[in-house]
Amino acid sequence: MPDTAADLKPPAATRLPLSGITVLDLTLARAGPTCVRHLADWGAEVIRIEPPDTGGEEISGKRHGFDFQNLHRNKRAIRLNLKDPDGHAAFMKLAARADVIVENMRAAVKHRLKIAWEDVHAINPRLVYGSISGFGQDGPYGKRAGVDQIAQGMGGLMSITGLPGQGPVRVGIPIADLTAGNLLALGIMVALFDREHSGEGRWVTTSLLEAQIFMLDFQASRWLMEGEVAQQAGNDHPTGIPTGVFPTSDGYINIAASSGRLWDRFCDTVDKPDWKAKPEWQNQAGRSADRKAINAAIGEITSTRPATHWIELFEEAGIPCGPIYTIDQVFADPQVKHLRMARPVEHPKLGRTELVASAINISGISKDIRTPTPEAGANTDEVLRWAGYEDAAIARMRERGVV
Repeated sequence: MPDTAADLKPPAATRLPLSGITVLDLTLARAGPTCVRHLADWGAEVIRIEPPDTGGEEISGKRHGFDFQNLHRNKRAIRLNLKDPDGHAAFMKLAARADVIVENMRAAVKHRLKIAWEDVHAINPRLVYGSISGFGQDGPYGKRAGVDQIAQGMGGLMSITGLPGQGPVRVGIPIADLTAGNLLALGIMVALFDREHSGEGRWVTTSLLEAQIFMLDFQASRWLMEGEVAQQAGNDHPTGIPTGVFPTSDGYINIAASSGRLWDRFCDTVDKPDWKAKPEWQNQAGRSADRKAINAAIGEITSTRPATHWIELFEEAGIPCGPIYTIDQVFADPQVKHLRMARPVEHPKLGRTELVASAINISGISKDIRTPTPEAGANTDEVLRWAGYEDAAIARMRERGVV
């Protein structure tokens, strides 16, 4: 790797929106890597820093597994022992030239390693430092470790997920992790934009708990403004009726006809104009109070024909309706194929495979996956040369197990 900061960036012909931004990736698990994946996908030069002999990831095959590969594409990877004085010195040299550091360690760890915000800000005031924690960087729970399911429970999500009376149910994806990562990426971009005006970097933080509460959205404001505690509603929309899952002769579909206009149109489409005349079904409050009877009446009709019949009929009538897919069916759908949400990548060991594409589209800019997830330490020498180390110094660090 060349020894100037400019040479670390791609040539102008391949520049992406974040080309010119160098990111040091210290993240673990999922929330932090989700953040960094956004930055890497849009062109940032991401240097993933892992300890020497990462062991478990390679031994168990996790590094070549679907999860790790999907999280860490479009990066370079180095091995560096941050506990060793020489390793710490190398990291600080990298930090002095970087634009962003992202970490999701427990708060005490980064302070113990002397790589916290105040440590790196002192040597690089323009650096943006992004942190994800379980519950916040301080406060009564600041020192606690946090994982997604704990945040789902403490953030209220599990109390409103599942069928009425079922008891707490977790969501089928790590939504607190993913949301925290998405929000931190947004926060880092805001801080980078602010740096253009202030010349100063910022410490950007979020937590799994904050992200989960943020994602409660209207259910949270429903409590804050109206004093209503949401309950489990199963497949029904908590406030808009009818919106939910209905049987067909060959499976299930989602129907959303919750507004007065859509309700009237729905009644006409299923040849039940008399439903519109029922006093108790003529407004949202009445339909909500009688949702079980409405759902049962709709189900009796939809169960007589296959899903495709109803989807086509309701689409023609302008009523939102859609199939309920398994994940293999998701990627077989023609619209999903058109959106190219599965993008190919050529891996030196795994061969040609596919990963999940970014959901962001920017006109005139490709979002193809440029490089597969690197092997551990694959770019150690070139990155350290970029930081100013001679080959002999790198060799000595390798002999001592620093890299």
